[in-house]
Amino acid sequence: MKKQKSNLPESSVLYLVPTTIGNIDDMTNRAVEVLKKVDYIFAEDTRVTKVLLSHFNIITPLHSYHVFNEKMQTDKIIELLQQGKQIALVSDAGLPGISDPGYFATRRVLDSGFSVIALPGANAALTALVASGLPSNRFYFFGFLSHKKNLKKKELEKIADLEDTIIFYEAPHRLLETLELIHLVLGNREIVIARELTKKHEEYIRGKVKDIIAGIDELKGEIVIIVKGAEISQAQQLLNKKSISEHYQYYLDLGNESMKAIKQVAKDRGVAKNFIYKEIHKNI
Repeated sequence: MKKQKSNLPESSVLYLVPTTIGNIDDMTNRAVEVLKKVDYIFAEDTRVTKVLLSHFNIITPLHSYHVFNEKMQTDKIIELLQQGKQIALVSDAGLPGISDPGYFATRRVLDSGFSVIALPGANAALTALVASGLPSNRFYFFGFLSHKKNLKKKELEKIADLEDTIIFYEAPHRLLETLELIHLVLGNREIVIARELTKKHEEYIRGKVKDIIAGIDELKGEIVIIVKGAEISQAQQLLNKKSISEHYQYYLDLGNESMKAIKQVAKDRGVAKNFIYKEIHKNI
């Protein structure tokens, strides 16, 4: 067991610093101060981060850190931490490590015995969720689905029975294909598309997935898809398509006693157990 006291150590610490997802005014004072005080900043795209740093007059030395060089750059981060330096890690937008580079460095830094401190800040998934109007007490963050259609379909099939609200990220040019697969695999559920969050052209599109597919125009910008959780599992849907007698027999074959099987059939179909009892026994 290891304990970390995050009481702002003066050296050898990695800060995970969130950046804005669109509106520059959403940058927190603490994030700006940390970026000013650290010895080095490692960024997913230095070109993007330079614009942000210039806006806040931050002159901290900048290094790249992305999926293609993260192993090499993590070695460099650990070397700097061993020298007592303070490091900040940022992605292009939002929280490092959430569908962006960050996890690998965090794990290695912790395993090397150094502290990691995460700052709170902007996140597209949570911003879209709380404004979606869909249940937010429990949710499943998936991130980006596979780019390949067959793999994307399999990924959706694995989470089809989740009762929690599901959050996806998607690129504009793959949006229509993804919506069509959501409709095919998950059914005609209530969904929300949120795009360009906190920016000038922020937009929420709410409705049933079939209606949105029919009426959607070509969209641009960063996109979040919020999907309502399953109200009934795929297995239950298949059972409900059977006759009541077949449905009842299914639970008997699993070893259930008669009354327990009747109660389960009634629960699956959302009807009174007395109705199921009468239907079963009138055919006997």
